[in-house]
Amino acid sequence: MRIRYTTILLGILISITSCGQIDPNKQIDEGNVENDVYSSKEIGWTIDIPNNWKIISREQNEEFQKKGLNAIENIVDGEIDASGLKNLIGFQKNLFNIFQSTSELFELEYEGEWEENNAGLKELIYITYLDQGTKVDSTATKIIKIDGLDFHTYEFTIYGPKGDVILNQLMYNQLINGFDFGVNINYNNESDKKEILDAWLNSKFRK
Repeated sequence: MRIRYTTILLGILISITSCGQIDPNKQIDEGNVENDVYSSKEIGWTIDIPNNWKIISREQNEEFQKKGLNAIENIVDGEIDASGLKNLIGFQKNLFNIFQSTSELFELEYEGEWEENNAGLKELIYITYLDQGTKVDSTATKIIKIDGLDFHTYEFTIYGPKGDVILNQLMYNQLINGFDFGVNINYNNESDKKEILDAWLNSKFRK
């Protein structure tokens, strides 16, 4: 089974560095930002960026992926090829409240391959958390409809040493226009969760 590593951001491993004013269009691999609205031509996706949330820089994205890949490579044999992964829009409120999106070309070789790989990714992330000594629970995968598209969705709950919840991680995946499109949302409070989900669930997709 081929595992595609779209949306491999492991929230508990992330370290955020502060960034000043940056040009958002220089931080993404595809699409453009104008008047706090991000649009992707390849995915046909548009999302409003919430007020007072900072765009994640290209350097931060690279750091996210490096940490996630290093953690996962401790589980699997061999190196992971993430050269085809594109960073779309990412924004953050602070260390624990983050929205990130990615895409990766996915050429189907047989029916059900994408679903199989998506399930494999979920299992791999869960095992990686455990390998890091992190207590974690995951929900069953369910389907969430966003602007008429069905997204495979699941959530990880991450606990601290005393058993308190320190982070929640939501993942959404869909195969769109030949791309494995993924969204990762980290949150640790209901207010910021609402802001992120209000933006994400009101996304528009070109039919």
